[in-house]
Amino acid sequence: MLIDNIYAFYALVILMAYLLGSIPCGLVLGKLMGAGDIRKIGSGNIGATNALRTGNKKLAIFTLLGDVLKGSLAVWIAFVLNMELADGVFIYAPVIAGIVSVLGHIFPVWLKFKGGKGVATTIGVILILNWMVGLGFLVTWLVTARLSRYSSLGAIIAALHAPLYAAAYGNHGLVLPFAIMALILIITHRGNIKRLLRGEESVIQLKKA
Repeated sequence: MLIDNIYAFYALVILMAYLLGSIPCGLVLGKLMGAGDIRKIGSGNIGATNALRTGNKKLAIFTLLGDVLKGSLAVWIAFVLNMELADGVFIYAPVIAGIVSVLGHIFPVWLKFKGGKGVATTIGVILILNWMVGLGFLVTWLVTARLSRYSSLGAIIAALHAPLYAAAYGNHGLVLPFAIMALILIITHRGNIKRLLRGEESVIQLKKA
């Protein structure tokens, strides 16, 4: 066992997960793909939904994939570190890494702690922890958003279903972590919830050329 101090191990996992999660994929890709600073349009968010408002579907897709990937990588690396450095002792490392990566996306140090809402990163985390729940989350989000034209509503509904999917698939150990992630997403969407209740939420709409 290379790291036998639980505090040192978790400090390493948390730092790694936060730094990965805090990478502002939408902002970086927007500038690289000629869309500029996507924070200056739409909701001002750095996520895939706001990237879609530029009218550049490729940017939105790459932003979505980037945000999903960083959540997945954080969990996967935590699994590897757990096996290589801690010999399987610190079993909660992947779950903690996943939650921290989502928080890193929401509060990135590079953007003065003003990031995205964490939906795509949450999907990436859940896909590695339980791919069936992750797939259910993704489908629920996309279908609800497609039918309602509200991405925020899709995210909220999907988040609420994630713990239920985990329970249904018999993975009861993940019900609480998924419930925590659902709570985080509901908090980040509190403004959206208020606008939905008032009938003022913006629908998904492409920017016309």
